[in-house]
Amino acid sequence: MDLKNYSDLTTENKYEVKSSVWRLITTVILLAIQIYLIIRVAYRLTHYATWVHTGVTLLTLIVVMTIFGRTDLNSAYKTPWIMLIMAFPIPGLCLYFLSGTPTKMYRMKRRYQKVDDSLFPLVPQDQEVMDDLREKDVSVSNICGYVARYARYPVYKNTDVTYYPDAVDGLEAQKEELKKAKRFIFMEYHAIEDKECFQDIKEILIEKVREGVEVRLFYDDVGSIGFINPNFEYRMEALGIQCRAFNPVTPIINIFMNNRDHRKITVIDGKVGFTGGYNLANEYFHITEPYGHWKDTGVKLEGDAVKNLTVSFLEMWNSVRKRNSTNDTCYDKYLPDIEYKGEDEGFVQPYGDSPLDHEQTGENVYMSILKDAKRYCYFITPYLVLTDEMQREMEMAAKRGVDVRIITPGVPDKKIVYLVTRSFYTRLCQNGVRILEYTPGFCHAKMCVSDDEIATVGTINLDYRSLYLHFENGCFMYDSKAVMDVKKDFLETFKQCDDVTMRYSIRRSLPVRIVQCVLRLLAPLL
Repeated sequence: MDLKNYSDLTTENKYEVKSSVWRLITTVILLAIQIYLIIRVAYRLTHYATWVHTGVTLLTLIVVMTIFGRTDLNSAYKTPWIMLIMAFPIPGLCLYFLSGTPTKMYRMKRRYQKVDDSLFPLVPQDQEVMDDLREKDVSVSNICGYVARYARYPVYKNTDVTYYPDAVDGLEAQKEELKKAKRFIFMEYHAIEDKECFQDIKEILIEKVREGVEVRLFYDDVGSIGFINPNFEYRMEALGIQCRAFNPVTPIINIFMNNRDHRKITVIDGKVGFTGGYNLANEYFHITEPYGHWKDTGVKLEGDAVKNLTVSFLEMWNSVRKRNSTNDTCYDKYLPDIEYKGEDEGFVQPYGDSPLDHEQTGENVYMSILKDAKRYCYFITPYLVLTDEMQREMEMAAKRGVDVRIITPGVPDKKIVYLVTRSFYTRLCQNGVRILEYTPGFCHAKMCVSDDEIATVGTINLDYRSLYLHFENGCFMYDSKAVMDVKKDFLETFKQCDDVTMRYSIRRSLPVRIVQCVLRLLAPLL
């Protein structure tokens, strides 16, 4: 390959990236036109045909009763949809069928189920590990047992965890490990920006391809659409890097479009894995700072627990169909029994969460930690849009005397969501939960730590989109050395925060309460 062609494949200009943004804008416009036409035709039919009006009324009643009767959804999520559909039947039904019915995606669910049935039996739970955990702490073993049974991700020992309080440190460690790859590299990210932050990684991946290493790159189309041009996938393939985009944006109404891949995973040879809150874009590593100092974190796993990250990647990769490409028929070669002797005696359980099942695994893990907290429970999240159940658990823990604190951004990246986030402060603060805003800028980390024993680091925000609509992943740790590293980072971050608890403990004025009520009502639909 000559130098000019190589440069064409590895670089992109602003004009090309803008074309991706226009692709998204064009798609949104075309979808809006389709929805408008459907609504207009439906209104005209109901106006001229009594039986059509009766049919819409009956469908509205059936859908409302179905939503009300769904046991897998909480009331805070049901209520906005019921009110919207009852007030505006035709637009409400259109929006609900477009974005509010994950259980209706039968074809996609069957595709994932087929992959899962072949993949997850390859990582059975080691009963000896579970018995050891139960001897140490029954409550923690119950949490891990739930994840192992219902999300199908086992808990492991023999795993060392390194915690990175800054995404820059995580990225540098990641690049060093990528250079050591001998057999395969898997990378899955919600957003990839083909600029400075990704250049070093791309150079390493290209070199590894030349050495015969199998390299796969997986990204979410919507998450990356403002960062890369439409030819990114082609350019990676031309360099020998297998590349796939998750759920590409199309100008045709598709009920799966609202579900995105929000996972962040790197796996190297099945021996080393990385996950956390950061994507591969400049703003995560302080190259650009559009929202002040960006706070993000990650972890490196070495040892047995890396298998769960491998399984998470293979699940997504093989569930996406790509023309002129075949999926894996044998997973064993990517799940080797490695020779590793961990120094840490703790328990580690990386896990995934999917909108295609009836389990809100991420939310259930958070609530289980809150239920068992005895002294303290700290959270950090970029968005705070809580379900009724999560809010009650936080308040109940605080009322029991647990020190519950939540760090949220001091500088917002999405102003509407920021207003919704702040609308949750008052009730929480009035019931003993402390709210701290990160004053240097935007905190994108998604973490929890409790009682010097338990911590989670991953991609799962405390909002409806993460808890109900996105493919997510997290890493649960118990009695691991990294737990105290996470706590130390929380304590250092608290010093950079403005404690707004007292300010929001005061009853808001009537106009403010009205606006907050509307925002809270619309929160599950954002």
